[in-house]
Amino acid sequence: MKTIFATLAVLSLSGFAADSPPAKPFPAITPGKVIIPLEKMRRIWGELISLDLATRTGTFRNESNNEVMSFTVMPYAELLHHATLGDLQDFKVGERAIFRLHVNEKEQWVWLTYIQDEMNMMNGHGEYFFVDQIDATTGKLTTTWAKGDMTFVREKNVVIETDKDTRFWKAGQPAKFSDIKTGDKLRTKTHGIGHGKTRMVWEVFLDDESLLKFQTEQKAVHAKRILEEGVPGYVDASSGTQLTLTLFNEGVEQIKLLKQGSAVQVAPAGVDRKPTAAPITGKVTNVGKNGRQAQVTLELTASGDKFQPTGIARLWLVQP
Repeated sequence: MKTIFATLAVLSLSGFAADSPPAKPFPAITPGKVIIPLEKMRRIWGELISLDLATRTGTFRNESNNEVMSFTVMPYAELLHHATLGDLQDFKVGERAIFRLHVNEKEQWVWLTYIQDEMNMMNGHGEYFFVDQIDATTGKLTTTWAKGDMTFVREKNVVIETDKDTRFWKAGQPAKFSDIKTGDKLRTKTHGIGHGKTRMVWEVFLDDESLLKFQTEQKAVHAKRILEEGVPGYVDASSGTQLTLTLFNEGVEQIKLLKQGSAVQVAPAGVDRKPTAAPITGKVTNVGKNGRQAQVTLELTASGDKFQPTGIARLWLVQP
């Protein structure tokens, strides 16, 4: 009997008994699905080098090692510009931002699911650059990067550089370098200089009011763009005159207005997310949620045979 128990113990330790269940595979980028593989991602601070709006591809320089990295923007990627939603065309070459990447089938870090500019990152985390030293001769500021109440310090001795092209803002109005005082808390919009980790500033916000002015302006630009270009989304299914879409979160303000019976227009779109055919009219028969996105079912007035599952579509709400 002792021999049997000893044998079972050995088998258990060697993995022949009480096998653990196989590890659950990580989700992966999948055509036609809104998937963000948070289990396997890289969030890299870098300097934007190039953008191709037609192919929604680009390159940036990883400021930690100067590696030039290529990326392909997923149709549903969050493009966070001026502390709110935006689009690729809002970003300027040279701008510093966080690029969130995931691997493709070749284990290459190319799929991009967000670009988050510095303004968005700091505003979202309630963080500022607290001014410790001011060098008026060189236009440099030495700061502490921390939460507004100083309960969390992210980094000390952060050097912010200004030049002749830097703009300063206070109370939403143009200001000057000399308006900055030791102890002030700032936020910035910075760019790289082609190598290393440098915060060269395009915009310096001496108060929240000034940043919020830029944010408000960006919100208006984005809202107008969605209104004109349509809410983007994936085609989930198309059968006859019935069409089901997953609408991306960037169109959230228009999505909020959709309800059963709403009149809409919808068109298939290409890689650049521009319509590839004339829009078809229809009405909403159901509105639901698909994670942070919205899923809508439409009854069209004509066949939806031009809509291909996993393809892109644009939807417009028809105002009564």
